[in-house]
Amino acid sequence: MKNPQVVDAVTRRWRAALFLFMLATGVSMASWVARTPAVRDALEVSTGAMGLVLFGLSIGSMAGVLASGGLVRRHGGRLVITVGAALLVAGLLVIAGGAALEVSGGVFGGLALFGAGMGLAEVAFNIEGAAVERTVGRPVLPVLHGCFSLGTVVGALLGMGLTAVRFPVGWHLAAVALAAAAAGVWTVRAVPAGTGREEAYGRGGAAKGSGAGGVRGHLAVWRDRRLVLIGLIVLAMAFAEGSANDWLPLLMVDGHGTGATAGSLTFMLFAVAMTTGRFTGGPLLVRYGPAVVVRASAVVAAVGVALVVFSDSALLAGAAVVLWGLGASLGFPVTISAAGEGAGPGDASARVAAVSTAGYAAFLVGPPSLGFLADHVGLRNAMVVVLVLLGGAALITGALRRIPGAPVGEAPASQPDLV
Repeated sequence: MKNPQVVDAVTRRWRAALFLFMLATGVSMASWVARTPAVRDALEVSTGAMGLVLFGLSIGSMAGVLASGGLVRRHGGRLVITVGAALLVAGLLVIAGGAALEVSGGVFGGLALFGAGMGLAEVAFNIEGAAVERTVGRPVLPVLHGCFSLGTVVGALLGMGLTAVRFPVGWHLAAVALAAAAAGVWTVRAVPAGTGREEAYGRGGAAKGSGAGGVRGHLAVWRDRRLVLIGLIVLAMAFAEGSANDWLPLLMVDGHGTGATAGSLTFMLFAVAMTTGRFTGGPLLVRYGPAVVVRASAVVAAVGVALVVFSDSALLAGAAVVLWGLGASLGFPVTISAAGEGAGPGDASARVAAVSTAGYAAFLVGPPSLGFLADHVGLRNAMVVVLVLLGGAALITGALRRIPGAPVGEAPASQPDLV
């Protein structure tokens, strides 16, 4: 039997490693976003051509997200995180080189690598985070996602500062890549081997038998009605978060007539609200449970979106973004945690992977589709779709009620508070 103190030390390091790399991932993403105008100017391309370059990120992200769950079930989370981190760092370096050499194809390829690394790593991180929750008996995923949100704030501030002093974008992204590489190495060494790997696979990912590790096994988890409802909730909450990430600055500029700087500051306010909600949500989950918290979150987010859409005051709409961010902050991590609750380690990994994939698909693919609707009804009116989805999610949060005997969110008396 292991010494409890040794187990606690290992768990603390495991959890801290996940937090660190999620922070580094957020910094990396925001650093790229903040320097997008500089990259466009370096490439000397039109807005339409830049849109094609950006498509590399979407292709890579979806490929990584769709592949990650199966790879974790076959090889375990640590190997997938290793590959994801390597692709993320390589992507940043290729983007930096493409921008410095003014090669659009290089930036496109770098974004595809970066997106694939993000997709692979983030689904694996959700599986690892859910495993940590089962170990410590307290919510971990909200803080894990909060680290990503905090990273986006840090990265955005860093990007704005370096843009103001005209620091070369290539050197900026290369430096971020090196920092992400250092975080990745420490993380991989701290994550235990085998988390998420199914019994159907042996060492090295070799199949032991027919098992349920293939596409059929991946789809089989959706036969559970509760998991389907959880999937619908995460679709709505991820769509609300992704819509703000994709459209909020433009929504304020085109929909409320603010300047570009005010639009960027409004997005920063949203990111800060997201970060605050994720770092402070743990005690609420322990006291009230995920069903109540996510229902309240969906309502708060819906009120924020409604004020942004229907208010004619730019100041009120800007303030309402805080409600939008706070409300959207806990939806994604809490639903992922609920997906793995009450299942065995192998089943929990498959369920978490399935819900994570659905959430990231909604986050990446759903919000861009609002652009097509906005061409006909305007961007403010298009956001009514977000409002409807949030209302629907609030009605089905009963699926998130804790399963009797499930440990997440209720710390055992013998377990120290590790969160």
